[in-house]
Amino acid sequence: MFSNSKYHNLTFDQVYEHILNFIRQAPYCEYRLSVGSDSQVGRNTVFVTAIHLHRIGRGAIGFITKHVVPRPMKSLREKIYYETARTLEVAALFTPDKIEKIVQCLLRPSGRSGDIHFEFHLDVGTKGATKDLINEMVAMAKGTAFEPKIKPESYAASCYANRYTKDSHLYRV
Repeated sequence: MFSNSKYHNLTFDQVYEHILNFIRQAPYCEYRLSVGSDSQVGRNTVFVTAIHLHRIGRGAIGFITKHVVPRPMKSLREKIYYETARTLEVAALFTPDKIEKIVQCLLRPSGRSGDIHFEFHLDVGTKGATKDLINEMVAMAKGTAFEPKIKPESYAASCYANRYTKDSHLYRV
């Protein structure tokens, strides 16, 4: 189930309809559809996966889903693999047919058409302990229709999802 500040307990198909409707409101714009995950370790390990649609320069909508592993994940490698697997799981929901329907919303027979970029946001970067995991995580992401992005470009994971792992009381999923 997915949620945001306005909607709760949405299925992926409902989220997908919100995405299509957001694009239909301004089909001539440029968009960036990003999927990414972040986690927080305490007594449990909380994983938040985000779908973020940015209408570049003109707003955004986003949805999150939360998964709790009932133990602390002490291994950074295990945690990053799990984050990437959660992102893969959500990215796979965007089937080729769903992606094609999104693209069709942007095509205009006459006039200006929009554009969209599909991005897979990894919570790894060239600085810090995750730098040794970049190649492995990027390789996992390359099997999708989404372009892999790492920090600092991976805002869906490192900013948007991160906000809800830290403040998980804000939105109960």
